Amino acid sequence: MAKGPRLKVFTTAIGFHDALVAAPSRAAALRAWGSDHDLFARGAALEVTDPDVMKEPLATPGVVIRRLRGSEAEQFAALPPDRPPAGSARSVKAGTTKVVPKGPKPSASKLKRAEASLQAAVKRHREADAAARARVEAAQRDRAELQRQQRSEEDALRAERDEAQAAYDEAIERWREG
Repeated sequence: MAKGPRLKVFTTAIGFHDALVAAPSRAAALRAWGSDHDLFARGAALEVTDPDVMKEPLATPGVVIRRLRGSEAEQFAALPPDRPPAGSARSVKAGTTKVVPKGPKPSASKLKRAEASLQAAVKRHREADAAARARVEAAQRDRAELQRQQRSEEDALRAERDEAQAAYDEAIERWREG
């Protein structure tokens, strides 16, 4: 009996959770996490060897198991202190430095023009689509009216033909009787 590939358990931090997955390889773990980057090379992911931690992921291979890292109090304690107001000095390790931007503030005018152009194009496209939809609906109404007129004309002509057929059949019958 052939066995499947040997599974390993891998973990990475996702927000306040550890994401655990049982997979045959690091690449398979990265796919399960939906990562495009090699988290293992960056030190952001590792293989789990603790048997207690491995039980749940090994029970459901390929499924990402999320576990809360620490209690709520521990998570709040790990947060950095409140940020100082913008433009004030910022503490860096033991020393204090002031963050001073270099040069003039970048202009957002090109971004604003691009956004305005995009919005104008979207509006123009919606209007053109609505106009095309209105033309299609009008054409469908015209076609329905044309079909109604054609049926009416055909019905009148069929009635006329049926009367002519009946008159002809009657005339033939009289002619045969002599």
